[in-house]
Amino acid sequence: RQFPGCGNIVTFSQFLFIAVEGFIFEANFGRKKPAIPIRYYFIMVAMFFTVSVVNNYALNLNIAMPLHMIFRSGSLIASMALGIIILKKRYSVSKYTSIALVSLGIFTCTFMSAKQVASDSSLNEEDGLQVFLWWLLGIAALTFALLMSARMGIFQEMLYKQFGKHSKEALFYNHALPLPGFLLLAPNIYHHAVLFSQSEPFQVPVIGLTMPIMWFYLLMNVITQYVCIRGVFILTTECTSLTVTLVVTLRKFVSLIFSILYFHNPFTAWHWLGTTFVFVGTLMYTEVWNSLGPFLARWRKRPKEE
Repeated sequence: RQFPGCGNIVTFSQFLFIAVEGFIFEANFGRKKPAIPIRYYFIMVAMFFTVSVVNNYALNLNIAMPLHMIFRSGSLIASMALGIIILKKRYSVSKYTSIALVSLGIFTCTFMSAKQVASDSSLNEEDGLQVFLWWLLGIAALTFALLMSARMGIFQEMLYKQFGKHSKEALFYNHALPLPGFLLLAPNIYHHAVLFSQSEPFQVPVIGLTMPIMWFYLLMNVITQYVCIRGVFILTTECTSLTVTLVVTLRKFVSLIFSILYFHNPFTAWHWLGTTFVFVGTLMYTEVWNSLGPFLARWRKRPKEE
């Protein structure tokens, strides 16, 4: 909120931390050979880096964080569309219904956000039009990132089928190989590093160290992002894809609610309706109801059997 354009320094810090940790504990200081040929990681990394940077810049184009989160929840649509086109997949009626719900939810939230941007009373007509056009560019950026992210997921799926699942290795290379790309963003990263250093001092609890508050926020973001992404990669190896999708969906929902309540982001009844469509559609897609049905039936019968 204080520096809307600081996405690059945030992403760079996350990538650097995960890359250093992976270089030490996964790559064994470069002595361990990758199980998947390095050329495939370069392709994956190009897509991963592009998605991260485009998503960051979208926040600089009048895209509010709740809309950003809702829009990215539409990854199911993009994945299904590209799966049909590239992998020639076919799905059940319930899957298509769930995707329609997610699409409707995203359209509702996007349309209502567009009305908010267009009706900003503090701007004159010319400035209002300019803000709206930048917002449209932000929507285009989010759409591109969504499709690119889905394509990357399909590429990963094909690699894992061919070479086996190597989640820790993929996590390391996905964050280490793009680091030179941040040289292109060095002026922006340096600019925000200076701004961060000029922020108000903050005394870190327990240890009593004083540091600029923005650097403290960045440190907390890097640590929580690391825990989050490691958790997701561990889930993919330890749990079914149903469980992973359900956990990530619920995490997005909690993030959205927290963002609205804590930061007082504008959210109308239409936004709530759209959000409901998105998350109900996502849960339908995971078929969690079908999985819970037999479980609940067994649970109801148990007292009678005893």
